[in-house]
Amino acid sequence: MGRSQSYFKVLIVCIVSLIASTHAQLQLGFYAKSCPKAEEIIADFVHEHIHNAPSLAAALIRMHFHDCFVRGCDASVLLNSTTNQAEKNAPPNLTLRGFDFIDRIKSLVEVECPGVVSCADIIALAARDSILYTGGPSWKVLTGRRDGIISNITEATNSIPSPFSNFTTLQTLFANEGLDLKDLVLLSGAHTIGISHCTSFSNRLYNFSGKGDQDPSLDSEYAKNLKTFKCNNINDNTTLVEMDPGSRKTFDLGYYHQVVKRRGLFQSDAALLTNSVTKSLVHQFLQGSLQNFYAEFAKSVQKLGQTKVKTGTQGEIRKQCAVINS
Repeated sequence: MGRSQSYFKVLIVCIVSLIASTHAQLQLGFYAKSCPKAEEIIADFVHEHIHNAPSLAAALIRMHFHDCFVRGCDASVLLNSTTNQAEKNAPPNLTLRGFDFIDRIKSLVEVECPGVVSCADIIALAARDSILYTGGPSWKVLTGRRDGIISNITEATNSIPSPFSNFTTLQTLFANEGLDLKDLVLLSGAHTIGISHCTSFSNRLYNFSGKGDQDPSLDSEYAKNLKTFKCNNINDNTTLVEMDPGSRKTFDLGYYHQVVKRRGLFQSDAALLTNSVTKSLVHQFLQGSLQNFYAEFAKSVQKLGQTKVKTGTQGEIRKQCAVINS
């Protein structure tokens, strides 16, 4: 009896160790010995350049989100395809920016420590640093991610939440990544520093249900202003619109104010008011302090950053972020 119990205990320990191994290999300061200056090089580059292009903060956090929603945070969003079949060719990613910025960081890190630091970690660190250096929250970034070797346009199209997503779709896509409704509301809060092309919401202004109508859930006065001063027709694909008008350079609670006033640009923003839990959370964050929002946002972005990551011997450390190692 004693012997079988001890075997059973060993088995349990092995299983628990196996389950824990993915997270155990992500750690603070993963490169402390293998490339001690890595995080400093990344932070310095972001700090040096972000003030010339503060809108990159929104671009980089968006890149991080979109990367993590497909095959985990593995930099698969950076891969090029000769046949235009990679993640970056998917509709949700056609307006992603910052690829060259990540490439420039990677080249600096490669000079310091060739073949050591993953592109996936560079995205995660640069996203955090860019938000911090533009006056937003900070969070701890665990490192040790490996780069993926597969990038698929269909997976990206099906996995990344879209501006046109309704509540049910959002809930499903977030749950697929181990994220709950609180994470949905918090991560949507990053829209406080975003800009959007008219194409992501012009259907709400001109042809919401296919009958040339306007989305009734969008504030009518705001819709009129958007039509008059921004998106003059449904085919406008060049005009940029602030998602949090008046404070898009400030990481604050302004986005939630817009949502409550029915002035969120996207259907996915308006969707937060269509569920009692997410609606309550929006009001809760509005009534709380900015520091509370920062602390809660940090938890959610850390959670997303650790989902389905590749560690250990999985994947590879790419030499160049846009191509897998030959």
